[in-house]
Amino acid sequence: MITLYAFGPAFGLPDMSPFVTKAEMLLKLAGLGYETDTRGFSKAPKGKLPYIVDDGETIADSTFIRWHLEKKYGIDFDRGLGTEQRAVAWAFEKMLEDHAYWTVLHARWVDDDNFNKGPRAYFERMPMPARLVVQRMARRQMKTELHGHGMGRHSEEEIVALGTRSLEAAAELLADKPFMMGSEPTGLDATGFAFIGGALCPCFETPLRSAVERRDNLKRYVGRMAERFYPEQTEMAGWAA
Repeated sequence: MITLYAFGPAFGLPDMSPFVTKAEMLLKLAGLGYETDTRGFSKAPKGKLPYIVDDGETIADSTFIRWHLEKKYGIDFDRGLGTEQRAVAWAFEKMLEDHAYWTVLHARWVDDDNFNKGPRAYFERMPMPARLVVQRMARRQMKTELHGHGMGRHSEEEIVALGTRSLEAAAELLADKPFMMGSEPTGLDATGFAFIGGALCPCFETPLRSAVERRDNLKRYVGRMAERFYPEQTEMAGWAA
């Protein structure tokens, strides 16, 4: 049995981390049995979730998890795609993970209202007054990471413009197809659902959420994915209509 180490559902999403949701979606697409464990963060080999333990082997990072599943179980998440399509799928996956993600992260951690609605909950299990100290440190560290990445060096308006452009590109790729690359889900859909769904998170009021909601095909896409793979997420699944 594969164990997926996760944070757990939060904010109306399958997991508070889109990278965890991506990894879980890959397991679902592969049809492999697994269990989730929300107690593994302190032992995370790279200091981040997700990671999996598969027959005693530990694999960290959602992309390396994908490659492990493909190699060990003979799975081709991009079956049916040609060479050019596979390249496009990889490029869009990394656009969502390495670009759009940081714009969503900025909206959650820098904006005071959104921080209080969401990330502050990460620290609720900690006793006072350590909780206040740690959350201030974590928020300061996140701002430092945003600045180091480069996204945090831009103005609010510029960050929104960059994030909106990436999400609109995803809408153009999706067009009127059921899934990102065609009639059936591929590896890109594990990422697409996780990160576009994160931008649509109903817990947060952000210009990026408004930008996604204006592209009705993206919202219906997230709904279709939820309806098929996370029917317990009833609000998200309802967007399929």
